Formats: sequence, structure tokens, C-alpha cells
Amino acid sequence: MALTGRDRARLGGRRAAGLLAAGTAVVLALATGGSLSQAGAATQPDAAAQATAVEAKKPKPTHSQIQLLAINDFHGNLEPATGSGGNINGIPAGGAAYLATHLKELRAAAAAKGQDSVTVAAGDLIGASPLLSAAFHDEPTVEALSGMGLEAASVGNHEFDEGWHELLRMQTGGCLPDGDGQNNQNSCPDPKHPFTGAKYKYLSANVFFTNTQKTLFAPYTIKTFKDGKKVAFIGMTLENTPNIVTKSGVEGLTFKNEVATANALVPELKKKGVKSIVVLLHEGGFPADPKAYNSCPGISGPIVDINAGLDPEIDAIISGHTHQAYNCSLPDKAGKPRLVTSASSFGRLVTEVRLSIDNATGDVDRTNTLAQNQVVTQDVVQDPKTAKLIAKYKALVAPIENKVIGHLGTPSVVRTNDDSLESPLGNLIADAQLADPSVVSGGKAPVVAFMNPGGIRADLASNGGAVTFGQAFTVQPFNNFLVSMDMTGTQLKALLEQQFSGVNGPDAPKYKVLQVAGITYTWNPAAAAGSKIVAGSIKIAGQPLVDGTSYRIVTNNFLSDGGDGFPAFATATNKVFGGLDIDAFANYLSAHDPYTPVATDRISVGS
Repeated sequence: MALTGRDRARLGGRRAAGLLAAGTAVVLALATGGSLSQAGAATQPDAAAQATAVEAKKPKPTHSQIQLLAINDFHGNLEPATGSGGNINGIPAGGAAYLATHLKELRAAAAAKGQDSVTVAAGDLIGASPLLSAAFHDEPTVEALSGMGLEAASVGNHEFDEGWHELLRMQTGGCLPDGDGQNNQNSCPDPKHPFTGAKYKYLSANVFFTNTQKTLFAPYTIKTFKDGKKVAFIGMTLENTPNIVTKSGVEGLTFKNEVATANALVPELKKKGVKSIVVLLHEGGFPADPKAYNSCPGISGPIVDINAGLDPEIDAIISGHTHQAYNCSLPDKAGKPRLVTSASSFGRLVTEVRLSIDNATGDVDRTNTLAQNQVVTQDVVQDPKTAKLIAKYKALVAPIENKVIGHLGTPSVVRTNDDSLESPLGNLIADAQLADPSVVSGGKAPVVAFMNPGGIRADLASNGGAVTFGQAFTVQPFNNFLVSMDMTGTQLKALLEQQFSGVNGPDAPKYKVLQVAGITYTWNPAAAAGSKIVAGSIKIAGQPLVDGTSYRIVTNNFLSDGGDGFPAFATATNKVFGGLDIDAFANYLSAHDPYTPVATDRISVGS
């Protein structure tokens, strides 16, 4: 069991002596040396001489211990998330002000043992963020993480939500001329407090400018500690990023294979005298038991193959992306155990690693390295500086967040699917897209709408029936644009099959069934991939689909570029960009006030 913040305060001296929960150690616990304070009595006249003699006889330590603290997939959650995203195994967890305190406590415990410390992250620190951060282009999150002492972070796919130009601004600073609140966003809302950029380094070893083959950010950073030991951190973005972000956000960039890129950097780092190497990887895995956050039972997913392919000279992998929590050693391709960790998401866990560096070789001694995922409990005092920052932005966002845009006839509208994988909230969002006037082109309005289920981030809640803009934004936090386009009946058939094939096929964690309006159909779970849509079942406005007929459809710009494994959208023609999806959603709720969920009868399961 991980120690709580109160436990750490009460057992400060014992923790400084290295007492971590033995049952959650990945490998062997660290050895501790004797105390110099026990060498002789201060009352003896030759106490200093005796102490000097004892020190001279004491053998030099064979290893140096370095503390590595890691997080991933923070997603701008400055305040504790709600629901299941706000706890670990039922324990309330997360919140930037609590996270900052836990990091301070962990560093203090290491410092008491004479150990150096470094704090890193494995991507998706920003993007898909709550309104408190997103309303200000995630500037508050960058500022908060900088204040916590974060030193290096790999770039995740969500760092590209507003495009790579904006990501560069996150690093270097500056303010956007966004109309002082246009589209419910406001860069640098406090004129006396300009955005100065991240104090930590973004790293992207496998993200290159296509024309120059230079990396978007530095591929790695080398941290030199007080005893001269060097540890390199390679930052890695998942190779599949172009398929899951808006095309315009990564235009001009090339994403290369994670394994090949990292392995190619090993000789370069060794020439620089670096023997201890850690990869910060924004890609991950899926343990069979997601509650076992300090082990990796039955782990599967990309992390398994990536670990197997990485050079054995790489000593540890700090991973992310899947929002899972795990901590164990997996064999590298030389058969030796290598540390692989992930700290869940939203700042609910911190991975504490004690890298044991062999003083003779300068390399990590894996058999003497310990790691533990620590719960970011809320039983500690909030860090005052971080709490003050959050309070400031809460006051600034209040007018946007608290505006009532409609009412519900039910307590909430849920994103929970029925057996066909259709949901009440998916229907609402698709209906809102279909009704949005901004995508009408030349008098031709869309007749079908599609919404990706992964873009629906929460149920639509209400306060006594009243729905605020903040609650709507929690559902759709990406600020995507709506796009209308023409697709033939043949293209639409291909699109529907792509829900169950390719990257969305049987080997995926789950099918990605698009939420729809204006179209009905039946699919057969028992049929082979590529043939799951029941022949003749597709109807638009109640009429059978015709292969050669062109239909006007609407979706968001992420899907329109072929994102989420739907390349059929990229074959559409006559694309017209409309307004923001969140505005369409909010306007629909206002126009249908109060709103009552409709039946989930657009998609059916049959044979």
C-alpha cells in the first residue's frame, strides 16, 4: 500500500531512512549506510580525530542513488477531476496544488538521504483540458507545472491539439491576439502577467520537420548531477499521432518509429559519456488488472513490443498515453529486466524511481533500482503558490464557465452506450452538428452527421436542471471546427465498415462506433471485419442508401482529415469549414430548452 501524504509527514524520519512499502517495490530495496553521528561521543577530547579516522576507514559507496519523479497525461487538470477520474481505487486523488505538495515532500525525503532528484513527464500535459485551463490556451497548466519543478517532458499527441506552432509558444512564451476572449478563450488575460513559456524542456526525438529533417524540439536532455553522474532523457511521441490529431495541427511534420529513433540515439549518447538512459515515451500498455498500479499483471499493448525492441543500453521507460497505472520490470531483448512505469492520468499518481548508479561503471544497476507509484492524496496541505494560481484563473474563467445555456428534462445525458454502441449523449451531439447553420454551403445543408465517441469526454451534467457553458465544455473540450462535405453512398458504406476494421478492428481495445444523426443502419457482430454492416440496412432520412448518390454530411475537422482510423472521410469532396463544435452544442441546447434525451434507435444490432 502506498503511503499517504499524512503518513509521510508523520514518518518523515523513517521515510528519510528509505522505508518505502516493501510490497510494491519493483526490484530490490536500496541499501543504506551507517550514520556518521554514531562514530564517536562529542564529549571525548579527541572526538574530531576519531571521526576523521572512522571516515578514512569507511569504504566508499559502490552506488549513487538518484530520485526520478514522473507524471503523465495530466491534461490540464489543475483541480481534482470528478467521478472515476478523480480517484485511485476509491481514494480521492489529484489536483495540482496537492501534486505540488507531494512532489516537495518526495524531494525532501530524497534530499535528507543526500540524493539528487529530477522530475520528468511522459506527454499529454496539456490538451483535452478542463475549461479552467483550456479557456486560456493551457497557459495556466504550463505555469503550474513549471512552478512544481518539472524539468523535462516528452511531447504527447494532445500537445498538438492547437497545432505545432502553438506548441512552440508553450515552450517559448508570448501572447496570442485572440480577441481578448474570442471563442471563449483568452491568452494572457492578466496584462500584468504575460505568459513566459515553460521552464521545463519539451523533447521530441521522433518528430521531424519534413523539409529539413530537424526535430521539432531537442531529442533528449542530459542531466548532470553533483557527483558528475549523467542521465539522459529521450523524449518520444507516439508514432501514430498524425492519425489521431487534426491534420492541420501536424502539417509539415513527420513522425518516425519510436524504437528505431531511440536506438539510433544510443551511440550518440555513449560518445558523450552517458551510460544511464531513460526514455520518456508517450505510448503505453494495458494491464489486465488496472487497479494493481504497482505491478503489470498480463500487460498488453504497444509498450510490450516497444520495450522488446529498444536497445538494452536504455535503462528505464517512463510511459503514458493509455491512462493506465503500472510499474514493473519487463525483459529487454538481451533478457535483462528493465523498468517500465506509467502513472495513470490527471496527476493522481506520481512514479518515484530510485535509480541506482554503479559508481564504477556510471551505468544504472537495475537489480538495485526501486520504483513505486505514489497516490497523490488530498490529505496534505495544498501548495500555497499553486493554490493561488488556480484561484486567480478560477476568478478569470467564472463569467465564461457559469453562463447558463439551457436546461435538461433529466438529471443528465449520459455517454453510456447501449448494445449497438449508440449513446444518448452521442445522439445529442450529432443532432447539434446537423442543425448548425455555419456548415450550410450554397443553400445545401448536411443530411447526416458523425461524431467520434472518443471526443465525448464526460456525461452532460446539470445543476438542478440548468446547464452551464462549463458543463457543456467538459463534454467537448477540443475546440474542433465543424466541416461539411460531400460523400457518395459507396464512400459512406466504406466509412461505416471502418468502425470495425483497420485500426478499429478486432485487435483494438474496442470498436469506434461513430455517433450519428440522419442515418440508420444495422451491424452484425458475428460477421467478418469489412462485412459487418448488414446489406440493405443503411437508410438516410428513411430512404435506402444509393451507392452513386452524393450526400452532404457534417463532422468535426479531426474526423474530416481521416482521424481515428476513418480514412474514408479524407476522400470526401467540397469541404466547407464552419464554426466550433462547442458553439454548435451550446446553441442547440439553448434552442431546445429544456432538452430531454431521445431514444437510441439509430444503430441496431442484427444479422
